[in-house]
Amino acid sequence: MNLPAASSRKDFVNKMSIASKEARESYYWLKLLKEGQMVNPGVDDHIEDIRNIINVLTAIVKTTKRSLMEQG
Repeated sequence: MNLPAASSRKDFVNKMSIASKEARESYYWLKLLKEGQMVNPGVDDHIEDIRNIINVLTAIVKTTKRSLMEQG
C-alpha cells in the first residue's frame, strides 16, 4: 500500500506532530510496563530508542514551524 507523502510543509508538520504523539504514547506505555515489571530488563534499550525518536521528531516540528513562520 502506497501512502501519499506530505503535500505541503504544513501537512509535513502535522504528520510529524502525529508521529511525535504516537512515540510519546509508546514511551509512556513501555515505562508503565517496566514499572509494573511486566517486561524483561532489555526494554530499557527500546525506551532509550523511543526517547531519541521523540527528540528528533520534536526538533523536526520546531524547526519546520519556525521556518514556516519566518516565511510568513
